[in-house]
Amino acid sequence: MKEKLYIIKIGGALIDDPELLDQFLEQFSEIKEKKILVHGGGKLATTLADKLGVEQKMINGRRITDKDTLDIVAMVYAGGINKNIVAKLQQKKCRAIGFSGADANLIKAKKREHAEIDFGFVGDIEKKSVNRKLISKLIKLKLVPIFSAITHDKKGNLFNTNADTIASVIAQALSSKYDVELLYCFDKEGVLENVEDPGSVIKRVSAEEFSALKEAGKLHKGILPKLENALGAVKNKVNKVFLIKETQLKNHIQNHHGGTEICL
Repeated sequence: MKEKLYIIKIGGALIDDPELLDQFLEQFSEIKEKKILVHGGGKLATTLADKLGVEQKMINGRRITDKDTLDIVAMVYAGGINKNIVAKLQQKKCRAIGFSGADANLIKAKKREHAEIDFGFVGDIEKKSVNRKLISKLIKLKLVPIFSAITHDKKGNLFNTNADTIASVIAQALSSKYDVELLYCFDKEGVLENVEDPGSVIKRVSAEEFSALKEAGKLHKGILPKLENALGAVKNKVNKVFLIKETQLKNHIQNHHGGTEICL
């Protein structure tokens, strides 16, 4: 029987709220099973860019990462945010160790290719991008990897990479060795049929249902990347995938109650 492994992704809204983040990390530290945390960036990078006078360009909600912006996001994501989370987890007696994808060549990326848009230093990854053996060794040493949203191309370049994708791809890479449960933790109760109604949680979403909801315009644009990455994980044999409210992590681990399960 495979050992249980939780891969948990948190986003910007949680990172931007120190009190909520501390409460979440308390729940995370109490998970007895093997675990990995993947985090996004929050507003800090944009705030710092404004202070430094570095213009931020967005196309269809996606950040264009030029060299100046890359310097900022690498400093904020892999530096300040990552080490702050690691320090807080050490305080809670969790043996956390922080990484970017460049560290020990853990996640290798390719520059995003697009026919019309140059996204700059944005990297795309897939299952084979992940150094599965080394991550497994870290877990075996009873360390808790904490991944930022920074990868590299093994040619000396860093890349800004979507944290939802990193969580999904790590889950896919480790699913052959572990009984992986991937949890996307965010500020909603789950996937909502009506974004204004917290009680309209859809309990299960399949690929077919996702397409129908998307076609009907019922999904908020912010949830689309999470769902696409969640479905990618399920299709690549990740055992269980859920979208849950970040404050409900402990309840979910103990009772598997609430949120939205993603299935085939």
